[in-house]
Amino acid sequence: MILKLAWRNIWRNKRRTLVVLISIIVSVVVLMIIDTLSIGMLKQMLDNQINLHISHIQIHKNGYKDDKTVKNYISDELTVEKAIKEIDEVKSYSKRVISYGLINSAYNSSGIIIVGIQPDKEKSITIISNLIVEGKYIEKNGEILISKKLAQKLNTEIGDKLVLMASDIDGNVASEVFRVVGIFESPHSEFDKTHIYITIADAQRMLKIDKVIEFALILKDQKYVNEVKEKVSKKIGEAYEALTYADVVPFIGLIIDMYNQLIWIYYLIFGVAVVFGIINIMLMSVFERMREFGVLKAIGMKNKNIFALIVLESFTIGVLGTVIGIIIGFAVYIPLSKYGIDLGIFAESLVWFGSGRIIYPVLTWFTLLLLLITMPLISILGAIYPAFKSTKFEPIEALKHI
Repeated sequence: MILKLAWRNIWRNKRRTLVVLISIIVSVVVLMIIDTLSIGMLKQMLDNQINLHISHIQIHKNGYKDDKTVKNYISDELTVEKAIKEIDEVKSYSKRVISYGLINSAYNSSGIIIVGIQPDKEKSITIISNLIVEGKYIEKNGEILISKKLAQKLNTEIGDKLVLMASDIDGNVASEVFRVVGIFESPHSEFDKTHIYITIADAQRMLKIDKVIEFALILKDQKYVNEVKEKVSKKIGEAYEALTYADVVPFIGLIIDMYNQLIWIYYLIFGVAVVFGIINIMLMSVFERMREFGVLKAIGMKNKNIFALIVLESFTIGVLGTVIGIIIGFAVYIPLSKYGIDLGIFAESLVWFGSGRIIYPVLTWFTLLLLLITMPLISILGAIYPAFKSTKFEPIEALKHI
């Protein structure tokens, strides 16, 4: 009976109910869009870092993380490679030689990170081969792949020659001439400014080493990353270090942790705004219905039932608003998740962070659960004081109220 009374009371003053309902609907839709866009942006940042260069797991000589020089090469790559092949969760791997250096054109020069790769195997590790905007991917010795930003800085185009300079294993300055065969453009502007690609054979010849600096691993599923790190570490021993993407780029983990805390503040801000609206509207409703409560008490309804009636009215509005808000939110989310939202106005910042200018929102079960719980809970909290107030009316005094 209380549920039926609550439903009828909600629609006795439609304008008042609609005000609360709309505020809840808008809050749910805005929270859903903000949350899914933020999760999507963080996911893209992480995916881009993994797919551009970092990979799921990197293996180096122990100490390379703190001293990234050529002398820290992997001396026994056959042992490491054998260990990698024995792990079922590894989807693909590639060897790299990495060094810091200088690139020179006829017009300009720039400090860069030289990445010597196995062109065929690297295609299964990174997405660089898919990001070519001019020319082609490197295939043989003597070829170099640079970014569009670097090409603009060096005033270079396809077919031009560039000179790479770096310190070899003996500490001498080594230099080689390469011909530009491809220009790529990634979603990460800072990455584009610094990374160039040549074949691993060219890098080894230039740096005078016949070893590799790094193994990059892509797993069958990202969820195996800690498990595989543990397996690899046991097999390769203390002479080498296995690092997950979280070890290599810890700032992304910090950003994700910070966001996970910030989202509670977003929900709190919207919750506080809605709860004051509910308190105000429900108090107005209670005072307008003093005579009604007097009658109910006079015929024997107990205070706890009147309290429950007010709370149930507010809770029903909260649930109704949440359901409608989620339906509208889904209507907005579905096309955005397919086509993305172009935040071109923030392009410089987004590209600097590595997320790209087009953000694809991602809806998680946690977000959906949070949305389903928050507003109904806020509605109950907002109704407590008005409900408590309604129980304080004396029947005789309440019946005199017009």
